[in-house]
Amino acid sequence: MNTTKTITIGRNTANPLTVKRLGYGTMRLTGEQVWGEPANRAEALELLQATTAVGVDFLDTADYYGEDVANRLIAEALYPYQDNLVICTKVGASRGADKSWNIYDRPENLRTSIERNLKTLKMKQIQLVHFRVMPGTDTPFEESMAAMFELQREGKILHVGLSNVTPDELNKALGMGKIASVENAFGYEQRTSFTVHGQEVRGLQEVMEACITNGIPMIPFFSLQSSLPNKENKISVIAEKYGATPAQINLAWLLHYNDLILPIPGTSKLSHFRENVKAAEIQLSKEDMEFLG
Repeated sequence: MNTTKTITIGRNTANPLTVKRLGYGTMRLTGEQVWGEPANRAEALELLQATTAVGVDFLDTADYYGEDVANRLIAEALYPYQDNLVICTKVGASRGADKSWNIYDRPENLRTSIERNLKTLKMKQIQLVHFRVMPGTDTPFEESMAAMFELQREGKILHVGLSNVTPDELNKALGMGKIASVENAFGYEQRTSFTVHGQEVRGLQEVMEACITNGIPMIPFFSLQSSLPNKENKISVIAEKYGATPAQINLAWLLHYNDLILPIPGTSKLSHFRENVKAAEIQLSKEDMEFLG
């Protein structure tokens, strides 16, 4: 990956993690509906091996991808891990046998998830764990966060982060301990709200601004959700200018929006992965960014 741009996670801690500013999200490695084995297992393993081969040193996963399928593929493809590889996982959800997405955020649930991640990924400590807030939970946010910080004190987690949070939740967490990163929906055409599991999460721009104010890296998920715009769209105009795809310009926009953004585009296709990596080489001008708005 031809980029010297890096980002530091947990920069105000004793153990900061510096990675390149384009990671890889493993969610799409699984079967349909983020469930079960991949349609092409050989390609999934080859894709994971390609990430580190081209210099990608940040992987995003979760034990509920599959369930546990993405983690097992990572370990099979990449263990023993390169020293510079950072693996980030998420807790707070689980999957039912009917492929349902379920809340799993009680302190005992979070501990179970961390132990499962450690075992499947073959790690003694997970470098970064995001607590994902699931819509409709009746567990007090502070209770879940207290459990996360306890797991950190025990050494099972190096850095604690948040996912799918509101501005209020982020502020509450900052009052309880150090937050290393935030993984929220954010993208060129997705800066106000996001609907997940039938419920709307608002305040995306406000969370982004809070991250900038506090120097917290933002790891946007579903950043390519709107990457296939109409041909009249401004993204397509810039894509034509650079001989790039709309998806590549969406990623380039994120990389130029703020130095605290770490995109993690996911795909199950090796060809798409290679296209995404090339987005890091696109140098948008100040005029391009002003045109895109």
